[in-house]
Amino acid sequence: MTTATVWDGVVGQPGAVGLLRRAAEQPVHAYLFVGPAGSTKKEAARAFAARLLTGSDDPTTRDADLVLRGEHPDVREIERSGARISFPQAREIARLASLAPSESDRKVMILDEFHLLNPDGAALLLKTIEEPPPSTTFLILADVIPHDLITISSRCARIDFRVITDGDVAAQLVADGHDPEAAAVAAKAAAGNLDRARVLAADPSLVERRRAFASVPHQIDGEGATVMRLVDELLALIEAAAGPLSERQAAEIVEMDERIERYGERGSGKKALDDRHKREQRRHRTDELRAGLTVTAGTYRDALVAGGVRRPDDVVDAVTRLHQAMEALERNPNEPLLLQNLLWSLPSL
Repeated sequence: MTTATVWDGVVGQPGAVGLLRRAAEQPVHAYLFVGPAGSTKKEAARAFAARLLTGSDDPTTRDADLVLRGEHPDVREIERSGARISFPQAREIARLASLAPSESDRKVMILDEFHLLNPDGAALLLKTIEEPPPSTTFLILADVIPHDLITISSRCARIDFRVITDGDVAAQLVADGHDPEAAAVAAKAAAGNLDRARVLAADPSLVERRRAFASVPHQIDGEGATVMRLVDELLALIEAAAGPLSERQAAEIVEMDERIERYGERGSGKKALDDRHKREQRRHRTDELRAGLTVTAGTYRDALVAGGVRRPDDVVDAVTRLHQAMEALERNPNEPLLLQNLLWSLPSL
């Protein structure tokens, strides 16, 4: 019989978990968790926070349970309220870090998506993260370390998280109760992002969307009407794919409303929940577009490998433009316009 631990939610990261378990014996003031989205950095941060507050890996204690659910008063989880972590939000982080813990001897600040911190916010937080109050520990989560965060990163103990393998993702989905075949398809489509894989595993239209994006090079015919039709069809498929995510968010709203009815809205976290739902919907669309364009690029690559392409240079350029469009998605572009311009520029196969 396997004993449950606070680390059970951290998937495919034995190296990171080993480092954190050792670090918990003599913790320092700040840690930087670096790795791709969906690599269970947030789960690891909560597990580490639970270990720091309780001194144990037991997830069943009252404090550990609250931390793992993101509800402990001495573990503050900060997520961006807009496209980036703004200067006012950075100032609020500094204020919260200065406050004494309310129940424990230690307070933990979990700062999510820190790679999206504005440069002026980075300058403000440098001193706070470098020399926090003795009772405060920072756990900073970032997908990458941009230039503006190099100075802050040098003040932290770095823990690296790797892309989760398809096998580990699929195994976790099966453990969650999904069909093994559906889990394998979702794991491959999610490219190591467990959060996205959990959404895809409950999505029966995944295969249809991948087929639609793969067929784009064969449908393009130089006509604007065809481009407009394809863009409308692809975006409609992506909109429909948000169904499982929307259902989960609706359940969270119901739970939040019941809590507000019992205890009142003050301190309920309703606005934070609304903001998170908006971010999740936006990330869902971005992930879907990026995954779909990757499939389209794969169609062009397969054509090159098979040979018989009349203008290979045009196909190579198409793959380059597809990857440029994927990068542009991080800047919150007008999605229909981005797709229209992209598909208009692609060659027909």
